[in-house]
Amino acid sequence: MALHETKDARARDAETDVFASALSGQILPKYRMPDDHSPSDVVYELLHNELLLDGNAAQNLATFCTTWSDDGVHRLMNECLDKNMIDKDEYPQTAEIEARCVTILADLWNAPAGTTGTGCSTTGSSEAAMLGGLALKWRWRERRRAAGLPTDRPNLVCGPVQICWEKFARYFDVELRQVPLEPGATGLRPEQLAAHVDENTIGVVAILGVTYTCVYEPVAEIAAELDRIQAERGWDVPIHVDAASGGFVAPFLHPDVVWDFRLPRVASVNTSGHKYGLAPLGVGWIVWRTADLLPADLVFSVDYLGGNMPTFALNFSRPGGEIIAQYYLFLRLGKAGYRRVQQACADTAQYLAREIEATGPFTLLYDGQGALPAVSYRLTDPAGAGFSLYDLSDRLRMRGWQVPSYPLPADREDTVIQRVLIRHGVTRDQIALLVADLRRAVEHLTATPQPVPATEPRPGFHH
Repeated sequence: MALHETKDARARDAETDVFASALSGQILPKYRMPDDHSPSDVVYELLHNELLLDGNAAQNLATFCTTWSDDGVHRLMNECLDKNMIDKDEYPQTAEIEARCVTILADLWNAPAGTTGTGCSTTGSSEAAMLGGLALKWRWRERRRAAGLPTDRPNLVCGPVQICWEKFARYFDVELRQVPLEPGATGLRPEQLAAHVDENTIGVVAILGVTYTCVYEPVAEIAAELDRIQAERGWDVPIHVDAASGGFVAPFLHPDVVWDFRLPRVASVNTSGHKYGLAPLGVGWIVWRTADLLPADLVFSVDYLGGNMPTFALNFSRPGGEIIAQYYLFLRLGKAGYRRVQQACADTAQYLAREIEATGPFTLLYDGQGALPAVSYRLTDPAGAGFSLYDLSDRLRMRGWQVPSYPLPADREDTVIQRVLIRHGVTRDQIALLVADLRRAVEHLTATPQPVPATEPRPGFHH
């Protein structure tokens, strides 16, 4: 073989071996685009290796979000990479499937008979919550204007809510009246409403699956209290249910809990398809009880994509794959399938609660029964334990587990808790391994008290 042919062969061989390639022999460009291209296989493998530094999603017990999907979801997502769901003229079948999902959810949440679903998909429940809040504000403002009353001081009443509601209040100029937690409470209590609701209240947010503790707030009792306030003061205050997690749990595990459109005062509901809806990341839903509860002023008409289309989401261009995956899951699982999946998660959560209670230094706040498939707990004696829950989180992280520690909201900031979420794909065996690591961590921390217990929250608490 000629010398130049040998050199060419060696060059080609270097390019076919990822770790002998030119790109692998340098630090990857981080602040400036490289001047030339590189082989796709090499770039893929190098990025794949870098991403190994991320945590293992299967051990992330802080997140509500889906971390496992079956092959059908992966295939459909890949086939929909080029679909922009906002372009309903170009992708009418994707638009039709989105409408089907909205109608299915309206039926699941017991919308009045004879009505069709009014709502849309979003990038997640945070965007959906903001749309629900905007509709509350617009309707309140319309009523005030019609009565010749000022519209400059809207407020929204809620208990311990996810950060998206604080964003909504700040971005859209609404006073957020966040009701402090009462001693022993894990969410908003109906008797607290009278001290916070007034004529400028655009609505009350009730949480079906409180972020901090995973319990359901008593939506029916909140509605009854607002009925009483209306009879006494004349203020007609609607409810928006933030069912980011519980919207896909309660209908299957707790059908007797009345929280949805069976209550006339519930005007709208948001949920995350990518949480207990089991869809991949990037899809949420907002549904209104009836079409008239979505103010026409919030709907825009777009004609520059090929047809004349209404839109009322905050985001514009979005992938259609997550919507298709959601519909696939509706068809594949059905009500019975969702019930089996959520019950398996709940059974595992209750197993974990029993094991944690038996471990010793913990007091359960929520044992996985009656609400989300999850467990929340605190140290029984924080001062005498010899370690903090932040220390325990750090110790578990050494084994790859992400278990968040954080203080409860006002007025219970002095109580630090941990929370473990059980999602589809989190197995009983996996949780048994967590329990073994938890006990080893407690033994180590008890035998080796921390000189200065950590007091600041660690990164990783996913709302």
